[in-house]
Amino acid sequence: ETSPYLPAPKNVEIYSYNFQSLLRWSPVPVENGSVLYTAQYKTGFYGKWSGMGCAQTPLTQCGFPPEMRRRRWTILLRLRAELGPLTSAWVHTPPFVVDTNTTLGPPRVNSVSASPDSLLISLSPPFTPEAGEPLQYHVSYWENSSSPTVKKLSESETLFQIGNLKESTLYCFSIQVQLKIYSGHWLEGEQSAPVCHRTALS
Repeated sequence: ETSPYLPAPKNVEIYSYNFQSLLRWSPVPVENGSVLYTAQYKTGFYGKWSGMGCAQTPLTQCGFPPEMRRRRWTILLRLRAELGPLTSAWVHTPPFVVDTNTTLGPPRVNSVSASPDSLLISLSPPFTPEAGEPLQYHVSYWENSSSPTVKKLSESETLFQIGNLKESTLYCFSIQVQLKIYSGHWLEGEQSAPVCHRTALS
């Protein structure tokens, strides 16, 4: 039975990074005994609540199982606390769509090759793109001087060149990924930390 004495979990939120998502919450404080939690989900399309593989768990987070990892589905979650025969009220999350609500991390820089007038950069995307998914890399670069002018370029390949550079000069760059999602919008990722390399001497 729902108990007025067992409070519902607080700070219930969905955390999603590079399309890996989990539900997390703050523990419910009780005088004695250990509180367990049950999470359930349903999709916007199918209105029946299903288990997420987190029934009566002592943990304060629950990862999305494989069957929930559809990027375009609208997903609704609910969570309650349980203590012996007592259960709290359900806490419901707002509708969640991974495709529009995930945070994209920065791409990984694998290697940088310097020539006198360019830097050749090899990257890996922060997640595995699905087939035919349009990814772009937004590159900001600047000469590491007292008053740097930031220039920008967009690339769709994971191997590309920053050209027209001065020889034997230190340049820095930062990259973010942009992913075109089904709505036609671009999802913008986090900027990578700046990486600096000196061009070669001719």
